[in-house]
Amino acid sequence: MKHVFRNVGRYLRLYWKFIQFSVMSQMEYRINFITAFLVETAYLLIKLLYASVPYRAGTDINGWSPDAILLYIGVFTMMSGFYSGLFYSNFTSLPEKIRTGSLDVLMTKPVSLQFMVTLRQFELGYTVPNVVGGGIMTGIGWYRLGLPFDVETVGGFAVLLGCGVLTAYSVFLLPQLLAFWIIRTNGVTELSNSIFETNYVPMAVYSNLIQRIGLFVLPVFVICNFPPMFILGKMQSGLMLWAFLAPLWLLAIIRLIWQFALRDYTSASQ
Repeated sequence: MKHVFRNVGRYLRLYWKFIQFSVMSQMEYRINFITAFLVETAYLLIKLLYASVPYRAGTDINGWSPDAILLYIGVFTMMSGFYSGLFYSNFTSLPEKIRTGSLDVLMTKPVSLQFMVTLRQFELGYTVPNVVGGGIMTGIGWYRLGLPFDVETVGGFAVLLGCGVLTAYSVFLLPQLLAFWIIRTNGVTELSNSIFETNYVPMAVYSNLIQRIGLFVLPVFVICNFPPMFILGKMQSGLMLWAFLAPLWLLAIIRLIWQFALRDYTSASQ
């Protein structure tokens, strides 16, 4: 057990170094950082306009009031920040690493290759506007709905956010692993972006069939729906259990596919 905790601590320290180096690198090229920040802020304003639609209509959407929709959009915005800041550039750079053979250099490092490849870059400019803006929208919706703000509710909400982040990691890394067998994954990336955008609205607006697919086959709805559903009292016990099981089995599948892909990997330099 001590060995496990020692390894976890080692990787946490290493990840903190990744974040520090990424931020330092981005500060050296501040125009790129400012551009990314402004672009994400513009997208944030578009999401605010989208959030205003239910208020102008003055009606519920499949049981979601305007304030609940605002709460949901806030969570979606935060998740967008986590996904684009923590994962997106790492995932989409994997095909280039394989094609050019730069993956070989990382294979020599005395740490997990999957950890190095999928978590090395942290995009501060993409993360800050979305997480801060989404947090404000979530807070306003939470307050307007008069929902309890106690340790149990906030803790459960935070845990489900974490489950959503882990689920996003697995769901959107999975298609990029095709890069081990095909040269270009541009189409796969576009498809992944489209799948993520299904979370623009609560899953309640979709048909029952699509909801089941988005929950249990490709659990993209786990990412953004469960945290607001929890504080709104819409989470059934079965869904609560699935919130923990979904990222676990997805991470296991990702690990198995990763190891299988490495066995078939042939360096570009060979």
